[in-house]
Amino acid sequence: MKDDHCELRIANCELRDARRIVIFCGHYGSGKTNIAVNYALWRKRTADKVAIIDLDIVNPYFRTKDSDAELRKAGVELICSDYAGSNLDIPALPAEMQRPIADRSWTTVIDVGGDDQGAVALGRFSDQIRDEGNYDMLFVANFYRPLTRTPEEALGVLREIEAACGLRFTGVVNNSNLGRETTPADVLGTAQKAEALCKLANLPLVMTTVEASLLGKMQKNSCQVFPLTLQSKIF
Repeated sequence: MKDDHCELRIANCELRDARRIVIFCGHYGSGKTNIAVNYALWRKRTADKVAIIDLDIVNPYFRTKDSDAELRKAGVELICSDYAGSNLDIPALPAEMQRPIADRSWTTVIDVGGDDQGAVALGRFSDQIRDEGNYDMLFVANFYRPLTRTPEEALGVLREIEAACGLRFTGVVNNSNLGRETTPADVLGTAQKAEALCKLANLPLVMTTVEASLLGKMQKNSCQVFPLTLQSKIF
């Protein structure tokens, strides 16, 4: 992720002027946690203090904690609940999550749990985030996942999350993939669906993600591509 080609592609992303708080939400299995980790590491290249908050407490498969060592090595502070995946209610969230949201000297990335159930946790902080007005909330769409295979289905999930957390989305991330079997054609084949979702939701397409090793195989005119290093699952 450090070669010049990758840097150029990232620089072309519409990353919303690097807002202080960036929130990633999406359907179960959309890949938002992997994106949140990669994005936090990318922001650390230019920001002094970066924290990633794991609000994905609804039985996540991949967790930000799986990347704890990598985040710490890069100087990114990870804040997560000890009860992630236990289905305990919102009061289980640690109070320290409030710190990088309230302290405006921090760049804060938030990974929110799948669908409206997980988004309820974000509602605890929604008034404060909205009042500051320096945030982006990005809907992560994977059109290869059940229940979000069409733009209309994805829009339904998007609206449910908004209603649950009390914040409006500001952009869309196309993270359509088939895991480690993904090809450039798989990514490019969902471009029209992503555009249709953006039109339905009246939101910009902020970026299309792709596993870093595939970046050189993408078409020359594929802009707004953000390369990802895939997480390893810790059992």
